[in-house]
Amino acid sequence: MYDVAIVGAGIVGLAHALIAARAGKRVIVIDRDSRANGASVRNFGFVTVTGQQYPECWRRARRSAQIWDEVAKSAKIEVVHRGLLLAARRPEAMRLLEAFVEHPMGADCSLMTPRAAQEQVRPLRTDKLAGALWSPHERRVESRTAVRQLARWLAEAHGVAFRWSTAVLSVAPPAVETTAGTIEADTCIVCPGDDLVSLFAERLAGYGLTRCKLHMLRVAPGSGFKLGAGVMSDLSLVRYLGYAELPEATALKARLAREQADALINGVHLIVVQSADGTLVVGDSHHYDDTPDPFAPSAVDALILEELSEVLTLTAPHVTERWSGTYASAHDRLALIDRPDDATRLVAITSGTGASTAFAIAEEVIGELFESQATVREFVQ
Repeated sequence: MYDVAIVGAGIVGLAHALIAARAGKRVIVIDRDSRANGASVRNFGFVTVTGQQYPECWRRARRSAQIWDEVAKSAKIEVVHRGLLLAARRPEAMRLLEAFVEHPMGADCSLMTPRAAQEQVRPLRTDKLAGALWSPHERRVESRTAVRQLARWLAEAHGVAFRWSTAVLSVAPPAVETTAGTIEADTCIVCPGDDLVSLFAERLAGYGLTRCKLHMLRVAPGSGFKLGAGVMSDLSLVRYLGYAELPEATALKARLAREQADALINGVHLIVVQSADGTLVVGDSHHYDDTPDPFAPSAVDALILEELSEVLTLTAPHVTERWSGTYASAHDRLALIDRPDDATRLVAITSGTGASTAFAIAEEVIGELFESQATVREFVQ
């Protein structure tokens, strides 16, 4: 008998397992695959704080970054680099960043001249640079290995049980029916990722969710290339709501619509992070459909690589890997926490911010779940 059964071993499920285990709960995690294989391992591994929508998502990201520091140290997950440099290619982008640093979201961030920005990130091109924003808040881990290390550490250090290659058929605590039999648990947290039909489909349908497909690339930049921080550019300023919702974003949106319409149509913006082996993880694009097709047009990759070449100087770059990821998406929320009953929670991050916000969301869910249960038990007594 477990206190908490968690469906889904992506970063959202593992975050809930950690917080529940820290609260002294007996935890089991159930996943239909033999290891995490969805959005949690197909992304940048970039814990992004700066630019998240204010106040809730930004606050969650700040808290999650703190927990990542604790977890990375204990689980021996390498933080490959820290910080974000947002390169402003246009005067309109720089004016937006000037407004941003005056906002509470800009806490501990600073503006940079092109020369100072290049001293921070050596490969940065300065010939088309109006200035930059530096943020110290971001962390970069190698997601395709970090998620697996996190699961292993939860089992070894916190006694979390795992049932891999096991599909969950129904959830009605204290019974969780699976393809491997019944698991007994007082409570259950379902973290479905972008699977919107297997469990609680009727409840998820009420949120009007769809799915987002993105293109990702691994690029070998040439010898001696050292990034040292995550890099974004103007296109990111109109996708990340912390920037895009400021009034000063209007002029930049208009100019980008004139100059990079194809990029906007394909949801392209630039994130570049570096792996320990020197290669770069570069992306991404955004296309929305209830059933995203499996095809990856080269023209979309070309838009991403074009923006990369405008921001960084790469001596002999070549693409070594290409892949796509999908995640659940909503037009009116960045995450949802649904309550099918007193003992069940349905948690989905609907904005691609799982690595950035999952730990803080898990603290909220576990805190509310067990506080409410305590209240119910006291009332019954």
